[in-house]
Amino acid sequence: MQSLELSGMSDEELKGLNLEGKTFGVIGVCGVVGNLVARIIMDNGYEVIGTDISSKEDCRFYSSFDDYDIEIFFGGHPDEFFKQIDFIVPPPSMSDDAKVLELAREKGIDILHLGDIFKLFKANKPILCISGTNGKTTTTTLLKHIAYSNGISPAEHNLKGMQGNNEFIPSLQTRLHGDVAILETGTDGTPGGLKSVIDLTHPNYGILTNITIDHLVDPDDHKDGVDESLSAISLDIGDDEVSHIDRGFLEYARVKGELIEGIEENDGLLIYNSDDPTIVGLLDKLNYSGKSISFGVEIDEFDNFELEIDEFDFDSSFDSVSPIKIHTKPCWCGRDIKIYETISGSGFYECQCGIKYEKPVYIAKDIDLMNRSFNLASRDDEFEFKLTLDGLHNVYNAVGAIIAAKEFLGLSNQDIQKGLSTFKGVAGRMEIIDKIEDTTIMVDYAHNPAGVETILDAISKIYDKTCVVITVSSESGVEGDFDILDSAIGKVDYIVPASHDCRYAADKLIELTKENRQEELHLNSVYTLDELCKTFVLTDEDLKQESIKTLGASEDQVIGGLKEALNLDTDIILIIGEAAFKFESAIKDFCDSL
Repeated sequence: MQSLELSGMSDEELKGLNLEGKTFGVIGVCGVVGNLVARIIMDNGYEVIGTDISSKEDCRFYSSFDDYDIEIFFGGHPDEFFKQIDFIVPPPSMSDDAKVLELAREKGIDILHLGDIFKLFKANKPILCISGTNGKTTTTTLLKHIAYSNGISPAEHNLKGMQGNNEFIPSLQTRLHGDVAILETGTDGTPGGLKSVIDLTHPNYGILTNITIDHLVDPDDHKDGVDESLSAISLDIGDDEVSHIDRGFLEYARVKGELIEGIEENDGLLIYNSDDPTIVGLLDKLNYSGKSISFGVEIDEFDNFELEIDEFDFDSSFDSVSPIKIHTKPCWCGRDIKIYETISGSGFYECQCGIKYEKPVYIAKDIDLMNRSFNLASRDDEFEFKLTLDGLHNVYNAVGAIIAAKEFLGLSNQDIQKGLSTFKGVAGRMEIIDKIEDTTIMVDYAHNPAGVETILDAISKIYDKTCVVITVSSESGVEGDFDILDSAIGKVDYIVPASHDCRYAADKLIELTKENRQEELHLNSVYTLDELCKTFVLTDEDLKQESIKTLGASEDQVIGGLKEALNLDTDIILIIGEAAFKFESAIKDFCDSL
């Protein structure tokens, strides 16, 4: 449901309200929506009294009220609450015939619903939305840090432990106090998800990091809920031409297009990764004619690509020993587009339909991953930036943030470097937890094939002997679990499957390899049985199914995987997935106990 549909009053009724000197009663202030609504109203100069059925001790986000003057009744909604308020704001989940609302009506208290709050209190600041499959959180956090380093205060939801892209958070966050709003706007691929945020915030700027396969299910499973304009037919892809995964991927990518369309409608600026053919093809598919800035990277292996693309022979310019990875993604025309990758899903490409690589406006060159530096060049400027982050994927993240810092925040290269130099990274992203003897213990949130491949590429350039503990259960189902393994095999020395689904995929891969049926899995590479047996670290223990979502492994399974990995001769143990992030404190406690 669109948020504005949650209105209780007409626009005319809202305009006629006299708010001066009034007190708002907000129900459910210990919840996400109630907390944010109460703070929005107070940020706009009005008095708020809150209630919640929770106790003060159980009020999860109570600390976010530290800087506010608010009276809260815990454990229910006493008569005293109704005596002090002029308006009452219930949570969107509350039934209209709830007793507390019936009581409010009896007392003549006007009821304002969430949609009314959105209409009454507009987003009155410059707004930037960051979307994509990978890199959203790092890009968002880095850009905010650059802003803070230069005296610019972004609006913050301050909901401890909550991701910033959950449901109503981005739209409400824009209405909180702050100089600007920098929003992480993700989507699970549901049509209308991004559009709802766009309609409520009207962003001036957007960053699109990349689009890779993630969160995919068979589109036929939710076909009735998909807008006809987003169907495979409207994408000029016949159902017989592509698999449901390819079709689902393009529908998921099309939802990212809601940000593109919103930026154009608001006469804003789109900053996008043009090394990703899916994004370039989507811009073409949508006939985007708005303002844009493209970015990408240049690495040593691509020196031959100085040639004009029309003169480049894709099939003969690389021999079998080339260090460049060659993968494919589904193109919007229905074909597979071949990519000579700089990073998973992005690189140098051309398709028969006309989608092809072009040199971006901003390009990161002379990249030195060991010293964490690169030169960012545009048509009229070049500057060396130094990072505190490892990996080529973080060069991509940094470039997007740097361009936004220039265009959106109006900062100089020197001001931007000031922020880059003090950035400490994002919790759960290549985060070193401990060092046990000579082995580094690290966690990373990576939970999809592209994210896994990217992080393993990064650590393989830093550490000699590597092990990854995979805690993921892919939201794309068993095909996604095989793709995650495919992204890991050959990148590390050892793989410990810690979740039920990852273990199942490993066992099945070994079984099909023994039966000479590995080709049934359509993996990017062919693996020998000897290679698989040397790579997988499997125990006799039966791993129970704990979650069909990305959480995957339980706390005990995560610690069990770490225990297995500690028996190996390795320089680093990387624990990946949502479970690695969620159970990080348990991992720390276990390491401390050794």
